[in-house]
Amino acid sequence: MILFTLIIAGIASLTIAQGNPEAARVKNPTAATTESLGEGKRLYQRYCASCHGSNAEGGPGNDLIPAAPDLTDKEWKHGSTDGEIFAVIKNGVPPDLNMIPFGDQMNDTDIWNVVNYLRSVARKN
Repeated sequence: MILFTLIIAGIASLTIAQGNPEAARVKNPTAATTESLGEGKRLYQRYCASCHGSNAEGGPGNDLIPAAPDLTDKEWKHGSTDGEIFAVIKNGVPPDLNMIPFGDQMNDTDIWNVVNYLRSVARKN
């Protein structure tokens, strides 16, 4: 039973801690200007803060969804490159879609602005 539990935990960690190699190759075309960061912050507060917290340090979750991860730390379970972060925001995280897609609510430039904003609030340790 213990071996079975360890195998299942190992498989789960492999599927959770994956990046997106194709998205990782995508370069951010939007410079992190004052305007981009300001717009990214505005969009983050509108679309992301309700789950990830107003300071991007994670949300509490509830009975229906797990706690949203801290976006200021170095742990990014679905990839940490600008392209991977963009893909997660745009497409969500299948199959359970705890992170819903925002590609129908924000255009690509808006999403890149959010990526730039998240980079600006990341802890520098």
